Amino acid sequence: MTLPAHRPPAAIAPETAEARLTDAGQTALAAAEAYARQSLAPETRRAYATDWRHFTEWCGLAGCGALPAEPAAVAAYLAGMAQTHSRSALERRLAAIGRQHRLHGHPWSAAHPAIRTTLQGIRRAHGSRKRQATALTSVELRKLVNACPGDLAGLRDRALLLLGFAGALRRSELVGIDREHLRFTETGLRLTLPRSKTDAAGEGVELGITRGRRPQTCPIRALEAWLTASDTRYGPVFRRVDQWGNIDHGRLVPEAVWQILRRRAGQAGLTAASGERLSPHGLRAGFVTEAYMAGARDEQIMDHTRHRDLKTMRGYVRRAKLVTESPVKLLDL
Repeated sequence: MTLPAHRPPAAIAPETAEARLTDAGQTALAAAEAYARQSLAPETRRAYATDWRHFTEWCGLAGCGALPAEPAAVAAYLAGMAQTHSRSALERRLAAIGRQHRLHGHPWSAAHPAIRTTLQGIRRAHGSRKRQATALTSVELRKLVNACPGDLAGLRDRALLLLGFAGALRRSELVGIDREHLRFTETGLRLTLPRSKTDAAGEGVELGITRGRRPQTCPIRALEAWLTASDTRYGPVFRRVDQWGNIDHGRLVPEAVWQILRRRAGQAGLTAASGERLSPHGLRAGFVTEAYMAGARDEQIMDHTRHRDLKTMRGYVRRAKLVTESPVKLLDL
């Protein structure tokens, strides 16, 4: 496979449509571009920006154009990472490259033979199944919350982990909760999510979370304890706590959820199963697993987790059924 020769970008015409816009038109165009950037979640935008920067730097070293990129160049780029990057990382890099091409009006097809066959070859030569997040059920959750002390950071982490599990919340949803989104009732909590991954239009969704039977793992009690201790009356619920126990008014970032889970898991001696990874996504996976094991119907689970695709949700269920419904139990062993 040969790389295309480097071609300098085409000269920009002095009189473009954008240049002819009035000040009002320029303002409207800038607003449209800003809204277009909001079409993806912040985490996804950051990841794509990093991936695109990496690709353009590679193209500079390889002497080929990044935009538009020749399929052979994209294939060579992926091949160069085959032994050091996971399958999901390669797929995300490819998605980032494709997005930039579409945004700038360049033809793009990830199914081009040069790209498709290279990916197939990489999977065959280095292929390993995607590392799934370990499902964190109530058994693991009890170990995690037991590792949270009674100081401010511990109260915050206990509330964050329990609410993340009970609400089957994503990292961005957890850190995006404001005090105004919480409505406590006698039986539990009504939580409003103004926006989530599957609610790009920002229509909002309301979840119901009941009080737990055990004080130590009740998400409502843990949340109430944190709100009282932190004196949070408005604004972000989950905030930074420094090493001296001072509360910062700033909101936690999604990456902090992963850091909190890793720290508490280490203190609890909790590790991921072989071939899996410890991740905040395991809270959602654990909810689906335990809800299914308790007899919840598909529609009940999907309504709570906000899954739009039954196949995706069933993926968690299948993992839960591997042992409990294995046909091996029918054998005379």
